[in-house]
Formats: sequence, C-alpha cells, structure tokens
Amino acid sequence: MKTTVIVPIAMIFLLTACGTQPTKHDMMGMPMTTTSPSTHVHQNDAIAHFSVASKQYLPSEDASVTILIQNKWNKPIDKFDIMHEKLLHLIVVSKDLTYFDHLHPEYVGGGRFEIKTKFPAGGHYQLIADFTPQGMGETIQTHWVTINGQQKKEEKLLPDTDLTKRVGDKEVTLSFDHLMAGMDLKMNFAIRSAETKKPITDLQPYLGSLGHVVAISSDAKEFVHVHPNDSNTSGPDAAFTIHFPKSGIYKIWGQFQHQNEVFIVPFIIKV
Repeated sequence: MKTTVIVPIAMIFLLTACGTQPTKHDMMGMPMTTTSPSTHVHQNDAIAHFSVASKQYLPSEDASVTILIQNKWNKPIDKFDIMHEKLLHLIVVSKDLTYFDHLHPEYVGGGRFEIKTKFPAGGHYQLIADFTPQGMGETIQTHWVTINGQQKKEEKLLPDTDLTKRVGDKEVTLSFDHLMAGMDLKMNFAIRSAETKKPITDLQPYLGSLGHVVAISSDAKEFVHVHPNDSNTSGPDAAFTIHFPKSGIYKIWGQFQHQNEVFIVPFIIKV
C-alpha cells in the first residue's frame, strides 16, 4: 500500500497552446522562478510540461492533451517505471469536483504522453499527472485548463449524511475507524448487491489492484491517492490506509471492477 499526497496547489487557470512555452510549476503547484530562458529552478528533477493543441476547446469537443516530461536541464526523460500497469495516470477534475475522470495517456517516446478527451462543460479543470521516472520516485504534478463555452452552476461540496451509496446494481458503504487529519486512518469500502444485499466476493483487479482511491480537498489544494492494504482479496471489503494532510471537506472516489466493468463510487466527507 502506498499513499501519495500533494500539498497546497496554487489555483492557476490557464490554457497553453502547443508550440508555446508552458508555465512551469513545482511539486506544490506554484509557479517556478525562471532565471533565464533555458534554466528553471525546480525541487524535483522531473518537470511535467502540459499543453493543448488549441485555445478554442468547447464542451464535448475532442481535446488533445500533451504532457512532456523533462529534467531540470530541459532534456526529455524517456524511461519510466510501470505503476499499476501504466506509465502515467492522469486524473481530471472540475473545479467544483463534480466531474472526475481517470485516464492513461499513451507514451509516444521522447518523454511525451498524449491523449484525447472531452470536457463536459465550460469552466476550469485540474489535470493531475502521476508518474515515476526511473530512479526518481513517484511524482505528482498538476495544471489548470480553462474550457470555453457555457459553464454550469458550481455546486458547493456538502458532506454526505449517509455513507452508503448505490452505483448501478451495487451498494457501497464507506467507513473509517476515525476521521482526523495528520494521521493514518483505516478506511473500508463494503460492497454488496443493491438488490439482494448479498456481499460481492468476486471483485476483479483494476489496474493491478483490488481498487484505487483518490481524495481531493474542496479547495483542490490537497490530493491523496491510495491503494488497498491487501490486493489478494476479492471483496466484499476493500480496506485502505489513508492520510489526510489537513482538516476540511474532501471528495473521495473509489474505483473498482466487477464482471469486467469499472465502477466509481463518490463520497463527500468532513475530516
């Protein structure tokens, strides 16, 4: 089990066109100091440059996202460790956290990853890249993009009063041993049939694990990604250890697979 946490991220809304130099950010999401056109200050040797092919993306149109991984000397990093069956995981969330997607861009060589996706509405979206350059350790870097077009009204995050949710034909109950920031917590998803209430005991591995959990704070400044304590089980319980870096409201997405279909169950909690 591994927990990855990224701490405060500046809320920077921008859209970078291909062929232009994107703004660099450190692992905290803060703008990097540029000492010269070719020298950048960065606390990690791996720097993710996010770019898109057009400034005119509208909702439901194909959007081409490119992520170029370079070292601090602007040389491409071309060797990556496989992490949960993929070289790079890309999480996309809307500013109000009502939209969530977990993507896997294709590696095309020379440190470059590419993918096409669609955004459901106009507004601000955060791209969160999770990758592991060989010998450098797991790295999380983020970028904000703005999609043109009509924006839907942002929804305020309110903690769920009931931590049992129905998703399709499944009923999932989330529980914790306690909810406090700054310490390891035991978190469990109990998964059963929504119709018969019988426990589901034949969950399938999803990306090499029993499940994946992503948690993001309401201000989008805290990101947590954890994997199960034991991936040799198949349900009905999926137990995790999670560490929330600060108190506040978080949205959690549990991702699991059953009968060859991936299902995502969201919860909103107050830590």
